[in-house]
Amino acid sequence: MILATGATGNVGRHVVTLLLEAGEKVRAISRDPATAGLPDGVAVLEGDLRRPETLPAALSGVDRAYLFPVHDALGDFLTGAREVGVGRIVLLSSMAVNFGVGNEIARWHAESERAVLDSGLPWTFLRPGAFMVNDLGWAHSIRADGVVRAAYGDSASAPIDERDIAEVAVRALLDDGHEGQAYTLTGPASHTQVERVRILGGVLGRELRFEELSREAARREMERFMPPEISEVLVELLASTVGTTAEIEPAVERILGRAGRSYAEWAGRWAGEFR
Repeated sequence: MILATGATGNVGRHVVTLLLEAGEKVRAISRDPATAGLPDGVAVLEGDLRRPETLPAALSGVDRAYLFPVHDALGDFLTGAREVGVGRIVLLSSMAVNFGVGNEIARWHAESERAVLDSGLPWTFLRPGAFMVNDLGWAHSIRADGVVRAAYGDSASAPIDERDIAEVAVRALLDDGHEGQAYTLTGPASHTQVERVRILGGVLGRELRFEELSREAARREMERFMPPEISEVLVELLASTVGTTAEIEPAVERILGRAGRSYAEWAGRWAGEFR
């Protein structure tokens, strides 16, 4: 039995689906199973990493787990996993930890990795960079007037399709040889924000425009959805990558035997959200 936490997230949903397609028994926890919307065949239990009393039932009979990094809430889960003999933990972490713990995002993920290491359980860490799916945040303004408004349009990244992260997670759960590995995951190409808008426009068959915001205006916009300390980290990351070319990591192609999905492929899949 494989347990998926964060099963309703951008990556977790695909992890669950791929495990089912591989013929595995899958259990997921959700704060509200009735609205989880997970595929038939998944045993969905009410559970929350911040509610330790829900974890014994979730972990009963589990031998492997996909773990979403709920900050400061992994201890009880990992203790329970050790007690029932879970033999493999695949943790969704972040590329941010590769560069030290100089910001909140990196520190949170590093602390999650440390918790798993300290548990003594066999582990694999997945450290993706930017997610392509985050660009769905542009959908409203693209639908409204064909404009994307953000700071540092020339900042570069190599965003990854969430389905590729999920496929690597499933390989790490099912195949031997991944224990003790920390995989940095990127997409197959470096793109600036302006270039991604141009690719989206080509997929949609319409002209889109990137409108440069000041750093302060971008932070104010981000703070509608996230704490100020996180918006500052993200704006600083954008600023630090202006005029660069993002490094492409080989892990996705090596593990999956194919290149990662392109940004244009991702955009085609989500085109309806932008129209």
